[in-house]
Amino acid sequence: LCQICVEGNIASGKTSCLEYFSNTENLEVLKEPVDKWRNVQGHNPLALMYQDPFRWGITLQTYVQLTMLDIHTRPSAHPVKMMERSIYSAKYIFVENLYHSGKMPGVDYVVLTEWFEWIVKNIDLSVDLIVYLKTSPETCHERLKRRCREEEKVIPLEYLNAIHNLYEEWLVKQTSFPVPAPVLVSVVPFFFLNMDTISCLANIPSSYLIFNCCISVGN
Repeated sequence: LCQICVEGNIASGKTSCLEYFSNTENLEVLKEPVDKWRNVQGHNPLALMYQDPFRWGITLQTYVQLTMLDIHTRPSAHPVKMMERSIYSAKYIFVENLYHSGKMPGVDYVVLTEWFEWIVKNIDLSVDLIVYLKTSPETCHERLKRRCREEEKVIPLEYLNAIHNLYEEWLVKQTSFPVPAPVLVSVVPFFFLNMDTISCLANIPSSYLIFNCCISVGN
């Protein structure tokens, strides 16, 4: 089983990328379980986190960690599994941003970190390729305003800048946290990849690639 994670900022093009591959033979697409994050037995931890991250950040991120763990470990009948984001970006990007921006108490951060480290140490979360859709925060912000999702109305450009910088440090500069797989970076807001490319890139030894893309995406 080849496991691919499509990473990127909010509104960087991940959904359109996965939709493009959704009808590809021998490939299973697994989108972020956002609907679950919006409705946990009638509660909306995603909206609560955006409204008051200091209070609800750990609630959402604990559930994100659980649901992403489920996606990573879910058996697949196909030889390739393509996931929207990963348990790694949940921790290395979104938990780190909450903590370092002063919006997550230290005790919450430590508990989430120890739980994450136990998971990574004891459960096989192998990833064969990371596709990073590198999109400017300004472009992401414009897309956010166009798609008008209720929870995203409160997201400022500053937040997208922070997420972008964390992604750059992790996947491009590779100076913040371990990178679990080779990285394919889209350097413009376009995307092209086929199964031959996936097969090749998932087995290469290099840890960083730049790929100019040529099919437009917009979500």
